[in-house]
Amino acid sequence: MKKKTFLVKLGTLLLGTVLCGVLAGCGQTGGQRYAWPLATASPEDTVTQIFAEKFADEVYERSGGWMKIQVYANSTLGGDRELLETCADGDIPFVVQNTAPQVAFMPDLAVFDLPCVFDSLDACRKKIDEEQFYSLISGVYTKGGYHLLGIADQGFRVMSTNKRVDAVSDFSGQKIRTMENSYHLAFWKALHANPAPMSFSEVYIGLQQHTIDAQENPYEVIVSNKLYEQQDYVVETNHLPHLIPLIVNDDFFAGLTKQEQEVIQQAAKAAVAYARKASDERIADRIAVIAEFGTQIVTLSDDTRQQMRAGAEDVYEKIHESIDGQIYEAYLGR
Repeated sequence: MKKKTFLVKLGTLLLGTVLCGVLAGCGQTGGQRYAWPLATASPEDTVTQIFAEKFADEVYERSGGWMKIQVYANSTLGGDRELLETCADGDIPFVVQNTAPQVAFMPDLAVFDLPCVFDSLDACRKKIDEEQFYSLISGVYTKGGYHLLGIADQGFRVMSTNKRVDAVSDFSGQKIRTMENSYHLAFWKALHANPAPMSFSEVYIGLQQHTIDAQENPYEVIVSNKLYEQQDYVVETNHLPHLIPLIVNDDFFAGLTKQEQEVIQQAAKAAVAYARKASDERIADRIAVIAEFGTQIVTLSDDTRQQMRAGAEDVYEKIHESIDGQIYEAYLGR
């Protein structure tokens, strides 16, 4: 019933776009102009949307207007899990989303839940783009029924809190909202914090009413949802990169002509570079917004970050036992 309802919803939204595409194409060569949906669960004013829109624009321009992608944001076609399922089924060809909800479908992606691996975004991006590692991760998506087109990001996840953090001991006892992810929970427990999974829609009120002390998210999310208004500090824990892969149904992609595949791959490459640049610019802007409000930005020392990494050894072991060893070693550069 849920599947049937979704298909009706999708069909209603896309009918006008598809008919328009067919009519436009018939005027050129008697064929059909493509109008494919790309869905996200993210709001429109995010790097995820920027990434998706840039990809769609690049596909349109590089195909001379013959190939068209329509972007549907803000869970219009479903939440993260539903989008992943319908993409695997082929109902939605393209999806952009964070890796966190994908771990349940592709356990090897838990490699991205290894905490405190990188000291800079440049180092993280260099690893993501490394030919050997990217090939291994692409294989994970292929086994899941997807084709990986590229990975952008929204920077690192950071912590906002009402207790200043300078040393590892300062995490102790803080009730911090996290996503429903066993590795994320294990990381904060390893730091002796008190992780509390809850719906994101409840976070602002939770901070306001002090049912939670802290939360963790990229700067983008902290500012767009004004979480900094209820917090005295934003601590640059930089514990995880917030990665946003662009994927396409593998059978759909394989059914395209070589020329169409090339257009899509080159469009994705350009969109990744564009989204990363936009992310860097937006992070700087978000930091300025937070600082202007009066919430303090705390940068942790190298020593504290090393202690955080050392304290999370059990998390490393759990992930190592759960994923492909070659992927684990490649990610850590071993």
